[in-house]
Amino acid sequence: MYQDLENKVAVITGASKGIGTAIAERFGKEKMKVVVNYHSDETGAQETVAIIKENGGDGIAVQADVETEEGNQLLLNQAIDKFGDLDLWVNNAGMENSHETHELSLEDWNKVINVNLTGVFLGAKTALAYFVEKNKKGNIINMSSVHQQIPWPTFAHYAASKGGVKLFTETIAMEYAEKNIRVNNIGPGAINTPINAKKFADPEQLAATTAMVPMKKIGEPEEVAAAAAWLASAESSYVTGITLFVDGGMTLYPAFQDGKG
Repeated sequence: MYQDLENKVAVITGASKGIGTAIAERFGKEKMKVVVNYHSDETGAQETVAIIKENGGDGIAVQADVETEEGNQLLLNQAIDKFGDLDLWVNNAGMENSHETHELSLEDWNKVINVNLTGVFLGAKTALAYFVEKNKKGNIINMSSVHQQIPWPTFAHYAASKGGVKLFTETIAMEYAEKNIRVNNIGPGAINTPINAKKFADPEQLAATTAMVPMKKIGEPEEVAAAAAWLASAESSYVTGITLFVDGGMTLYPAFQDGKG
């Protein structure tokens, strides 16, 4: 546990399931105060809040659309109204779907870009404005993917969004470094989340995915949450502008693992 995180206030977007929930629950163990954002899964968000409290922290569930300025401002307002401050903003909300690019509709392209990239911009903008106004050493963590680096056919819109998050993170990390505002990325690989549950339930697909991971195993959301806790803490106080891959080595060109090629 990181003692400096106790009583710190965090907003986590898309925190009603999967990696977002795991981060919220870990922050509960750190005795943090957490705004759990959700889009439609109120039950999942309230269950997450209950676990945060059981773990020793405090939390509230807030429905908001991260694709809008109003939704992100609502999350900030709720953090201030309920907990009096904001220390950390985690842009976790994201989505994906598969389409061959020549059949990808503009509607599907825009939806993924709006959630995965524009939502990150709006969340970061909201947090940055608050940190600058308060002259505060703030912290922002964006959730990217190994696919900011690894091409992913039939997911062109998703890969484009995550590539955008990478350079957005690096750019604002540089822009606000002198103000002591840190901005970092986490790049998960193959993680055992609800969005992957159907795929990993198929033994053939599970084996195919595992083969692409040098550690030969699927990651757990709690492992991503551990990375988020470190980036949130003072232990990483001299770290900004990086992508911390939590991927079992997936970005290391695993086809060459046994000296092949």
